[in-house]
Amino acid sequence: MAQENQVTPEFLASFTQAWNDKDIDKLMSHMADDCVFMASVGLETEGALWTGTEKVREGFASLWIGYPDAHFEAVGEDIILGDRGCSEWIFTGTRKTDGTKVKARGCDVYTFKDGKILIKNSMRKQKP
Repeated sequence: MAQENQVTPEFLASFTQAWNDKDIDKLMSHMADDCVFMASVGLETEGALWTGTEKVREGFASLWIGYPDAHFEAVGEDIILGDRGCSEWIFTGTRKTDGTKVKARGCDVYTFKDGKILIKNSMRKQKP
């Protein structure tokens, strides 16, 4: 029997679609109130770390500032196991600062809470 508030593959697909639609409100509707976003880039061990809904909103929106044409293509099936999960994707985008085209494979490792994303920990391949 499925638990109430359990994350589903459809929920994660909707989250990815919100990224591609650049719909910050829809993105944030997937996040828990005490959410954390660890970006795939940044100077700290966790990358850039954003904590709480307002900061996570800023962190998410910053991707579209740096890559106005950002797009995520899902790769394979999402993995959901209890309160943890993983999505693989290929990111494409054009860096606003210098026009560099970026294509990189990556993944998000999730921690879920009450049917929402509590932690989004992003990782991606990076060319040296």
